[in-house]
Amino acid sequence: MQSQQYQQQRRKFAVAFLAFIFILAAVDTAEAGKKEKPEKKVKKSDCGEWQWSVCVPTSGDCGLGTREGTRTGAECKQTMKTQRCKIPCNWKKQFGAECKYQFQAWGECDLNTALKTRTGSLKRALHNAECQKTVTISKPCGKLTKPKPQAESKKKKKEGKKQEKMLD
Repeated sequence: MQSQQYQQQRRKFAVAFLAFIFILAAVDTAEAGKKEKPEKKVKKSDCGEWQWSVCVPTSGDCGLGTREGTRTGAECKQTMKTQRCKIPCNWKKQFGAECKYQFQAWGECDLNTALKTRTGSLKRALHNAECQKTVTISKPCGKLTKPKPQAESKKKKKEGKKQEKMLD
């Protein structure tokens, strides 16, 4: 009986071993059948980085415009190109059209100069523009006049409209 069990175990081992060899051969032929993809060649460029000029508006001092870019290199196919750009019309142009600042509230009126000032810190610079980190602007103080009571002026307007309707 032991010999029969031994022979059965030996057959099972032989079958398992043959199955393992068969699977290895199948995997090896499947991998051999695949075509090896040639690795993409890394293209080294002698071209330098693009250097962009400031945005020049098409008309006026803000809105759509163009900028020119240049780069250097012996084997560059393209050394100049033009790109569309936009200068927002609400930016403070006195500090550069490509520099945006976050401003604080207006300060108190200086009675000696009759000006009030506020400071702005750089929020964003477009296309590597050279911008000041902080800027200060001034404006004349407003006229000091007493505000009219709104209730009376509204009543006068309503009365005037009523009289116009009656005349029509």
